Amino acid sequence: MADFRTHIKVASVASGLLAGAMAWAQLVTLPEAGLLWLAGSLGGIMPDIDADSSRSIRIIFRLFGILGTMLALLYGRQYLPLVDTLVLGAGAYVLVRYPLCWAFARFTVHRGTLHSLLANLVFAGGGVVISSQLFRLPAELAWQVGIFVFIGAMIHLLLDELYSIDLEGRRLKKSFGTALKITEWRSPLANLLLLSLLAGCWWLAPATPSLLVVLQRLLPLSHI
Repeated sequence: MADFRTHIKVASVASGLLAGAMAWAQLVTLPEAGLLWLAGSLGGIMPDIDADSSRSIRIIFRLFGILGTMLALLYGRQYLPLVDTLVLGAGAYVLVRYPLCWAFARFTVHRGTLHSLLANLVFAGGGVVISSQLFRLPAELAWQVGIFVFIGAMIHLLLDELYSIDLEGRRLKKSFGTALKITEWRSPLANLLLLSLLAGCWWLAPATPSLLVVLQRLLPLSHI
């Protein structure tokens, strides 16, 4: 499978280009484009939050902490005084970096259910709900965050599958098919939990914008 550096580089470049094009077309502001770029970059490593490597999971949750801090600052800018905003941002980083990091390292298995399309939908739904309900971002921006997370996570799975193909030896490695899958069918309890989380995200998410609006926002060059 692709290594951590490849995942973060490819997802970062792809989401950066898309977010930059949206900002250039004046569909989002520069701060919003920065948030979308970070969401896509984090989506590119989301399937590895269950990584066996302690170094990898620390890096991942540091990046998650940065995203949490950015969301907290965006929220605080609208509703809180400056000092409270800074405290909220610091608290968001600490919460994500330590308790959540420990929980995922303790209770997950690498390349299991979290390496699947179902998990990617949950990641995206979580991004929408956290953005809208916790940090009160506008509904359209919250959905854009979720879509960028999903795009980044799909890039991760596709890279893992591409790295499972040995072109020189003209063969498929044993890891082929373990990344880009609908779900891990041998883990019914984990699947039930993910489906429950997805249903909860759908219930808590703001009203979905029309498909046409979403496509227009994600294909900004059509406006130019």
